[in-house]
Amino acid sequence: MGGNILPWVVLVIAGLLETVWAVCMKASGGFTRLWPSVWTLTAMVVSVGGLAYSLKSLPVGTAYAVWTGIGAAATAVFGILFLGEPKTALRLVSIVLILAGVVGLKVAA
Repeated sequence: MGGNILPWVVLVIAGLLETVWAVCMKASGGFTRLWPSVWTLTAMVVSVGGLAYSLKSLPVGTAYAVWTGIGAAATAVFGILFLGEPKTALRLVSIVLILAGVVGLKVAA
């Protein structure tokens, strides 16, 4: 995979944009509100575009798992911090496990 870090940086940003579109989708009320819907679709396109760029040089299994893992973990943390979602020990341990898997996949790539 070489020492090129750019695909990894783009992949992390794309994963974080998953959080943006998930939160905006919730705010869109099922795509019934214009601006949250626009932000949802924009973040989706840019996020998937970043994944596609990263897939040019990263293994698909690793890149996809990292992308979804970052999105899932960051969205769960956002929900806890800003949306009043439950902050249980099991949820926190699960988020840590997702992040551990993402780091493990990066190290193994």
